[in-house]
Amino acid sequence: MDDTRSRQIVIAGAGVAGLTAALAFAERGYRVQVFEQAQRLEAAGAGIQLSPNATRILRQLGVLDRLLPAAVRPEAVVLKDAATLRELARVRLGQAAEARWQAPYLVAHRADLQSALTARVAEMPNIVLSPGAHVSGVAKGSHGVTVAAEMAGETVEAEGLLLVGADGVWSSVRGLVDTAKGAASPRSHFSGELAWRATVPADSAAGQAFAAIGAANCVTTFLHPGFHMVAYPVSKGAAFNLVAFTKGERIAEGWSGNADTRILTGAMGGTAAALARLIEATSPWTAWPIHTVDSKQPWTNDRMVLIGDAAHAMTPFAAQGAAMAIEDAAMLADVVADLPADPAQSLQIWENLRRLRVARVARRGALNRLAWHAAGPVSIARNLFLKMRSSEKLAADLDWLYGWQQQKIIRR
Repeated sequence: MDDTRSRQIVIAGAGVAGLTAALAFAERGYRVQVFEQAQRLEAAGAGIQLSPNATRILRQLGVLDRLLPAAVRPEAVVLKDAATLRELARVRLGQAAEARWQAPYLVAHRADLQSALTARVAEMPNIVLSPGAHVSGVAKGSHGVTVAAEMAGETVEAEGLLLVGADGVWSSVRGLVDTAKGAASPRSHFSGELAWRATVPADSAAGQAFAAIGAANCVTTFLHPGFHMVAYPVSKGAAFNLVAFTKGERIAEGWSGNADTRILTGAMGGTAAALARLIEATSPWTAWPIHTVDSKQPWTNDRMVLIGDAAHAMTPFAAQGAAMAIEDAAMLADVVADLPADPAQSLQIWENLRRLRVARVARRGALNRLAWHAAGPVSIARNLFLKMRSSEKLAADLDWLYGWQQQKIIRR
């Protein structure tokens, strides 16, 4: 087998999934070619939560130290009743999280994570990052793949062992994987949920309004039958990230679009006056339609593999979208490196392991949404349950999620 092909990985997409995969493979001694469609690397979204299962991997890849100066270590995750602002539950984070799960729980601006990943990639001589390059085709051979990308009006080619599709919820590589397996190429589909996002300076009227009703150094979730809102500090506490979730109509194919904020305010009937004032004081709100991908579709096909949102974009109610992408990438590099003789078998083993994990996380997200939007007797039962659970027991309930470690594959 040609050594160049056998020791190079081609990645489509330079977001969290793609850059993490590039670093993980490079650490394993592979050369990596990353094609990114955008001309400039810009992070979509605003705030991001990074639980210990993700930060543990970022530390191993040399990214965490670059992120920490811009990140915040929240002291707790707090659940509050949106109508009364009464605290319903608290899970201690900070030093308690690091002691329990051996890695920090962080909140940050997504752009800061992107910058930390990009800075680490720039230090790796065996990673080539090519912006403005759209993957347009792939030819598979007995020893690898040849990937074609359109770049500056020309077609360039890269040979490699594998093509990794890390190009997000609207993945073009997903179509190549599915078509090759004889399935119709599925598009992402709108979940029926809108995410209303805003970032407000801590010293603004909205920032002060939040500080008055929430915990400025915590991840706070306000629960209500018609909506829920998550808020936490970013940029070393200089700003707060607010994101509220409501039902809504599909408003755009892309990430963000214009929508009538009366959808948000109309869902807030019966909320505390101070919370309503916070929503009113916050401007502008950007509505993001939440799209998902049917995780039952193929993730792998011989020499091609999908990771992150390209494979299994899910609703964000477990705050694990980025973490699942990071886990995907790190485990993929481990499995491929540990079973180099048969890449197709490596990918199948990886997919089998990851499907179990991602499905459990998705179920947790669905349970969270059900609990956070509970009404009537169900909300009463929820509140009683939370009252009976100590902070320690609530943390223990998350051990399977935050304490996750990469599984090692035994060579045969």
